Amino acid sequence: MPAKDELENVLEKKILEENERSTQQRKERCASPDSVDSLMVEMPFVNIDIEDEFAICSTSEVNIKKKRKRTTGRENEECSERKKKKKKQYQPNYFISIPITNPEIAGGIQAVQDMIIQKDHRLSKAMVHHGSLHVTLLVMHLSSKEEVSTAVGALSDSKDLVEDLLKGRTVDLSFQGIDHFKNEVGFVKLAESDHTAILTEVAEIIRKIFQEKGILAGEDRAFKPHLTFMKLSKSPKLRKEVKKIDPSLYEKFKSYYFGDEILHRLDLCSMLKKKQPNGYYYCESSVILGEKHAAEPDDAELVSLSKRLVENAVLKAVQQYLEETQNKNKQTDGSPVKTEEAAGGSKNENDNDNSK
Repeated sequence: MPAKDELENVLEKKILEENERSTQQRKERCASPDSVDSLMVEMPFVNIDIEDEFAICSTSEVNIKKKRKRTTGRENEECSERKKKKKKQYQPNYFISIPITNPEIAGGIQAVQDMIIQKDHRLSKAMVHHGSLHVTLLVMHLSSKEEVSTAVGALSDSKDLVEDLLKGRTVDLSFQGIDHFKNEVGFVKLAESDHTAILTEVAEIIRKIFQEKGILAGEDRAFKPHLTFMKLSKSPKLRKEVKKIDPSLYEKFKSYYFGDEILHRLDLCSMLKKKQPNGYYYCESSVILGEKHAAEPDDAELVSLSKRLVENAVLKAVQQYLEETQNKNKQTDGSPVKTEEAAGGSKNENDNDNSK
């Protein structure tokens, strides 16, 4: 049997050698650069915990991250609030106003507003109250009572300089025609004349005085005096319904003559304080330019006169609208119409009637 035992030993030896050879080959294959382990070593996240890589965190870690996010959110909110506050600090809240006191102008504008509302009732929310009608000369931001007091003093100081510029002349502001800003604001135009050039000089004098007093006043855009009677910004809800005002709504009044306003008063008004019962802005101060040429009527007489003039102005506006419509129809038929000279003569007659 020794031969058999020897044969078994030889076979076991060969098997062991074969196993060692196979093990060695496997090790060499594992060390090969083509192996999966070798490729994994070259990956960028090989040394990163898999929980971190896929955001698997403990409760405490989640809370820490949430806290960081809340802190970041607060920082963003604080930054946003600072920006809003800064913007609010420089947002105009006061202005220098020329009030419209001629009932003929107010009545004509009321007539236009009524006709526009008849065509689009939604725009009733966009209409400026006739008591608020004015021309803005200057806007500013006043952040304290002290600054308001300084502004009152600046307006008072401007009186003498403006009167020196006028040298006793009457500044007659003529309002004729309608235009718009981006189809979002409707306004009555101030007819170009020597008097509008004087008004621009008046605005510049006031701006310089306020700036010398340390009040940030004025805007970058060029001075364009106008009389706003309609604006979409009066109602945020309306802005969602009406994006633009259709110019055809006031097409008939594009050359309509509304009347004249004599420059006789300048007001420092607040945009934010409660308006007066008549609809006009809260006035911090006013200056009267020039001398009064006649005794002022009492309140009852003034109210009565104002009502009569407004009624007459509305009737006149409607009549003029009807006449223009008839004239256009006649033009279509080939019939003669009034000339511009005749219309101008009618305006002069009206002016003479008003001055009586």
